[in-house]
Amino acid sequence: MRAVSLWRKQFSTSTSKLQIFDRQRKRAQRDRAAWCTPAHDPLLHSVAQNLLDRLQDCKKTFPTALCLGGSLQLITRSLSSPPANGGVEKLFVMDASFDMVQACKNAYRPSPGNAVQTQFLVADEEFLPIKESSVDLVVSCLGLHWTNDLPGAMIQSRLALKPDGLFLAAILGGETLKELRIACTLAQMEREGGISPRVSPLAQALKTELRSTFALHFQVRDAGNLLTRAGFTLPGVDVDEYIVKYESAGDKFLKGRFLSISCAALELIEHLRAMGETNALFDMNNILKRDTALATAAIYDSMFSSDDGTVPATFQVIYMTGWREHSSQQKAKRRGSATISFKDIQKQFGSQS
Repeated sequence: MRAVSLWRKQFSTSTSKLQIFDRQRKRAQRDRAAWCTPAHDPLLHSVAQNLLDRLQDCKKTFPTALCLGGSLQLITRSLSSPPANGGVEKLFVMDASFDMVQACKNAYRPSPGNAVQTQFLVADEEFLPIKESSVDLVVSCLGLHWTNDLPGAMIQSRLALKPDGLFLAAILGGETLKELRIACTLAQMEREGGISPRVSPLAQALKTELRSTFALHFQVRDAGNLLTRAGFTLPGVDVDEYIVKYESAGDKFLKGRFLSISCAALELIEHLRAMGETNALFDMNNILKRDTALATAAIYDSMFSSDDGTVPATFQVIYMTGWREHSSQQKAKRRGSATISFKDIQKQFGSQS
């Protein structure tokens, strides 16, 4: 019997000691994005598909799965479509935004003969209302990079997993929107004589303080360290870069009149709003001067425009894979237990070459 339900978990509004992101603001942005996200976004579709492709490399099945924030509709649709869904029989769909969960529930259309039980709940990723050792799979597609305590959120995800359970996550890396960062920095220095944080420090929740205006680069090794720190075994990390191109010329309606300007940066901002990925820094300047916005658009076009009339925006996505410890998993040998020297191997193969 198929079950689809929606319930709201009352979670604490208190935040972690590390104050980088305003979670209330992010919830409001997600509420707005719930009704603005297009039916088919090539970027979100590609990231979600590449993340779930990792399930095809696993021989085991995952009867109970938890989807955390981010691209809820795409992940829910894929995990509700057997047989290519990893054997999911029961699915929990969770987000901090009530409107996003409601929109996902409204768009949910189970296929005929689909026996996947689906429950929708509203809760914060920083305070998982999930019983320990209760799910086989945790998936987060472009959601965890907005948490103030990323290691803590990952630890909670590991605790929610059963032994030999799988954790899959995709987060935005520090190279994301590098073109916009450069253009915005130059525009603010030119028009305002200084810079203020306009682009969120992506994937920097592991830092103890915000030491620069824009993101410190989040490397692959940092993601691996996060997985290890959270207690996952057999960690795996890889990175992809997606280039989204926007039209660079046209008329834009701004403050009651049409302006003939390069509008690639403005089109990019509209795209970020539709995805719920706009700035949510806790200490951010809420006022962006009109002259600074226009200068940013002009600099963006002059520095990065292509011959085909488009302007690129880079989205760096870091994919993370980890397992909860189980006795059947491979384990590294004790240090010093090797019986063959690498020097002997090098001499043997070196002589053959």
